[in-house]
Amino acid sequence: MKKFLTLENSEWLRRLTISRGRLSDTLYAMYSSLTEGITTDPALMNIPVDDHLPQRGDGVFESLKCLNGKLYNVRAHLERLTCSCIGIGMNPPCPEAELLEIICATIRAGGKRDCLIRILVSRGTENMGIDPARCKGPMLYVVAYRYTARLENGHLKPARAALSSVPIKPPQFATIKTCNYLPNVLMKIEANRRGVDFVISVDSNGNLGEGATENIGILTKENELLMPKPEYVLSGTTARRALELAQTLVGDGTLKIAEYRDISPEQAEQAREIFIFGTTTDVTPVVEWENRPVGNGRPGPVSEKLLQLLKGDMTPESATLTEVFQ
Repeated sequence: MKKFLTLENSEWLRRLTISRGRLSDTLYAMYSSLTEGITTDPALMNIPVDDHLPQRGDGVFESLKCLNGKLYNVRAHLERLTCSCIGIGMNPPCPEAELLEIICATIRAGGKRDCLIRILVSRGTENMGIDPARCKGPMLYVVAYRYTARLENGHLKPARAALSSVPIKPPQFATIKTCNYLPNVLMKIEANRRGVDFVISVDSNGNLGEGATENIGILTKENELLMPKPEYVLSGTTARRALELAQTLVGDGTLKIAEYRDISPEQAEQAREIFIFGTTTDVTPVVEWENRPVGNGRPGPVSEKLLQLLKGDMTPESATLTEVFQ
């Protein structure tokens, strides 16, 4: 029988360093409200075992990106984080201005001008039970980590997608970015098993929902850009911004309309183009849907125009960027 030792703190940390030290090129820095400080040691980037986040999935989060030292669309993410906190009956951990300072300080500590940022807000610690009233919190954790885009030959890799068999979350939960992502994990498992990049849920009315961590949109034969209504899915910041930018394509006649609307699977099958929107996917063209080519099986012109609009929104002159390394 294997003998387990009660370790001294120094030995515990030594073993953690051995097992976690290799992640220094993946995890750059972490802020914890428990210490009110930042660490760059992956071995110390931990959430307490008595936090309601790992115990019950009781918390909310946001993921955003920093490009060339500038945060993209951070205000939209912080506004949604506040709404998510309110949605589960929890106070935000601090004012948005203070949280922005913490995010920027964490990125600077990590030293990477290109990175992803995960903001985690938990109900609190000191509670192994179910009752949130016993939690000491809320607690805030901010992690800066490696950003890896879906690239192929220097361009966004086109995607294969299909409908998911995993039941969609009810609107009450789908519209809040909680840390309970088991259905989303099951969707990714399904995508891997089926050999596609993304699977898309179907809501109770038989319309398209969302991906595991992405939003979807289609271009109809009538040149209508449509996205599922945000009342039934998580309103993605990238998708919402793309829809706003797409109004310029309506103005120049490229598109007839660009709006939220119910989308049936039959409409997706007949679509000229299909798009995946997300923080790491930007505007990714779908070239295969349910084992059939979309259009001519190659990225379409509207996906390219939408991507260029989004890239233009990330230029130094854009009001959507927040400087980190000042």
